[in-house]
Amino acid sequence: MENEAVTKERVDIVLDALHNPHKIRPEGECILGEIARQFWARAIQSASLPSQRHFLKTFDEYINSVVVEALDREQGLMRSLDNYIKLRCATIGLKPTLTLLEMGMDLPDEVFHHPVIMDLANCIAEIVFIDNDMTSYNKEQATGNEFHNLISIVMLELDLDRGSAMAWAAHYNAEVQKRFIDGLAKVPSWGPSVDVLVKEYLNGLANWARASHSWNFESQRYFGTMGLEIQQTRLVTLLPGPDRKTM
Repeated sequence: MENEAVTKERVDIVLDALHNPHKIRPEGECILGEIARQFWARAIQSASLPSQRHFLKTFDEYINSVVVEALDREQGLMRSLDNYIKLRCATIGLKPTLTLLEMGMDLPDEVFHHPVIMDLANCIAEIVFIDNDMTSYNKEQATGNEFHNLISIVMLELDLDRGSAMAWAAHYNAEVQKRFIDGLAKVPSWGPSVDVLVKEYLNGLANWARASHSWNFESQRYFGTMGLEIQQTRLVTLLPGPDRKTM
């Protein structure tokens, strides 16, 4: 990951491109600007207007959180557990991708921003980042990049070994899953025509968590060709870490 200054520069380029998809990008600019511009210029041709608003808002929050993460990594900062969870819900990048679920529907702003709906989306963001941090931990600790990882922070703050930290994270995940299931019973009604959209959107949220869990093992990003076997056995050989000072 780049340092904070470079990350912030690139974030500004991407955000400018998204908010100005018909503006020609400056010559010699980082290619991310043109990639973002072309992506959004195509997306807005078919995406509903509410989904466009929701994407721009949530993507802005996500990409600016990446700048904070870059600064943390640059400074070797390990956040407290509570602060980390708040930041990680943003850096996981889930919320802007969830707008894909509504690009073909007119999901009203009052639904998208309703406290119950927002908490359900937050639950999925938590579930996805917990899963991701558990599966990526081995790779990250081996490369010395474990500062932004739930397992490392739980080990340090709660004075637990790796196995106990993994068990803590699994229990936390189960609690968030229960919060999501319980939250479904609190979803209000906005009338038949909107309720059918809400049902489709919430079904997409739940499926996203399951799909992300499977991707962690099937993509070969974290476990190579051993992913499916590890998904069954839950046994991972700890990779050797780099020589570094004890935190």
